[in-house]
Amino acid sequence: MNAAPLQPLFVLRPGIRLVLASASPRRRQFMDEWGLSHTIVRPTGVEPRPERGETPAAYALRAATAKAQAVAASAESGAADLILAADTVVALGHDILGKPVDDADALDMLRRLSGREHEVITGVCCLFPDGSSAGFADTSAVRFHAWPDDVLRAYVRSGEPADKAGAYAIQGQGAFLVESVRGSWSTVVGLPVSRLAALLLEGDWMRPVD
Repeated sequence: MNAAPLQPLFVLRPGIRLVLASASPRRRQFMDEWGLSHTIVRPTGVEPRPERGETPAAYALRAATAKAQAVAASAESGAADLILAADTVVALGHDILGKPVDDADALDMLRRLSGREHEVITGVCCLFPDGSSAGFADTSAVRFHAWPDDVLRAYVRSGEPADKAGAYAIQGQGAFLVESVRGSWSTVVGLPVSRLAALLLEGDWMRPVD
């Protein structure tokens, strides 16, 4: 028996358009699950590098802000837009693990994470139609089970690690790697939905559906 379709949960303030500055399918899915219509405008040429001494949280927020500002400056942006951007990084100590450059790099990252705890940080930036902005970085701690090399190699061969920060996706095949999560699961996926909902509700940019 098929379940009834979910009803919308939130609605945007009248007269504004939500622009999601991301190509992430999971971030789009979060907005769909909330019932918020949105436009995708993928930022291009915006991949800032971590600066010397910069914390992973500061870097994630700076990267998200750069994405939002790039979309705001594009021809596809309008005065009524609420622009939402996010950037997720994986940090092992002070080392930021980005997307692997090849399979060997992916395997090296997974070996470093295996049997250890690391942090996943998602920075969020919102640019509002009234010219104001808000941003934050949310951190969750993730522990991997200690996996043998043949298992890690099989995961790399699946292709999933290729474009994922830290070379894994908790929402995909890589879910088996994770032994525990402390903090928000959605932050690890790529969008801290609890903190984002609180921000938008408190600012009256969206409200619950009556």
